[in-house]
Amino acid sequence: FQPPPELIENHYDFLQGRPFFPWLVDFMSALPVMVGRVTASTEALRQMRHDLGETQIAKARPGSLRERYGIFGGLNCLHLSDAPDTGSAEVRRWSDFVQLDEVKVHLDDSTEKPDHTYHLRSLATQINDSIHVDLASQMFRELITEECDLDGKKLDALWRITLGALS
Repeated sequence: FQPPPELIENHYDFLQGRPFFPWLVDFMSALPVMVGRVTASTEALRQMRHDLGETQIAKARPGSLRERYGIFGGLNCLHLSDAPDTGSAEVRRWSDFVQLDEVKVHLDDSTEKPDHTYHLRSLATQINDSIHVDLASQMFRELITEECDLDGKKLDALWRITLGALS
């Protein structure tokens, strides 16, 4: 499902006015995302949030999903509602656009591709710190291309979003 910008703007309305908001809308609406509803007890939600880790990669608890798979800053690859009330509101909002009760996922050959997360994280830091920007950018794009099934405009969108996070 590729969310429309207005859904993302509404979902993150509490962040409007922040300098990164336009990037966030682009990040969340430029490419398809996997979305579904998880029903869980308050304790299970607390444990899932613990396993997920903090939003910012540099602050994410070691061993958490965001620490393991996030690339840089808010490029953390995962979202989970922070509380049952928030989750209920998010389910209502997203249900207007997509069926949440039945998530169909097709795991294609990309699951067999290499995982360059740690190398990408190092290159992202160099790009962000203006160190070897051209070479690091070239290598970053090559690794992303090798790691995913995107091409053409979708790969360009992923690259645009990634560079936006680093600037």
